[in-house]
Amino acid sequence: MTRTTAAAVCVCVSVLCATPAFADGGAASDLSARQLADDAKKELLDATSLHLTVANRSDTGRDVRTPALFDLRLDRDGNCAGSLRMGVGGADGGSVDLVKRGDQVWLKPDDTFWKTQVGGGSGTLAAQLFDGKYVHGTTDDEMLKSFADTCDLDAFRGRLDSGSAHSAQRKLSKGDATEVDGTGVVPLTGRDKGSTLTMYVTADAPHRLVKATEKGGGQNLTMTLADYDKPVPSATPSASESVDISKLDDVNPNATPPQA
Repeated sequence: MTRTTAAAVCVCVSVLCATPAFADGGAASDLSARQLADDAKKELLDATSLHLTVANRSDTGRDVRTPALFDLRLDRDGNCAGSLRMGVGGADGGSVDLVKRGDQVWLKPDDTFWKTQVGGGSGTLAAQLFDGKYVHGTTDDEMLKSFADTCDLDAFRGRLDSGSAHSAQRKLSKGDATEVDGTGVVPLTGRDKGSTLTMYVTADAPHRLVKATEKGGGQNLTMTLADYDKPVPSATPSASESVDISKLDDVNPNATPPQA
């Protein structure tokens, strides 16, 4: 679960982390590429919540366990709501809806997810047992915690803040103004180890990162960021929509699913 998350963070870290240029606002036309990157980094570090979408179209072979897409709203308190679709290279690993509030976690995998991620008769039995409902429990459960860790905006911000000496030396080029989903942006591009990293920063202040891509060297990642500081939806699945995680203990890995 964390591989694509980490790769997405690296898109930002590789481009944004640098010795601060202390731009702190101003017209994009008057700022250098590094100053715009510094402003975008500051906005990300100050964000209390985000809507983060990552699409992974990397040429790394078929793999049902790597997320191809995740779409999450997350905040500093670890709350989140969204969905993930598993499977890269043409593989279908199913999808799962995710809700986390405090230490409470709800997952709603589809049948394909159960069958590919659990596998064998156990996956089929789990799909029948939960029958489209949410699996509910807390972060004390290792399975739920592995998904809940995806909701950690502080970890995202921490990696961005720490950076690296190598990233700090990366040269950025400032492109011509363009648009992303109707918003005026300035593209900033850096290159390293066969890949091209591009981030799109809003032309108007505050200069915020709204899109980042990494392409080349087998990587093809696109990340979009929106709804800075907009609260994560607080609604959680009802008891009638949920089944306790302990019911997974009823799934016998050696059992044979009943025939339809």
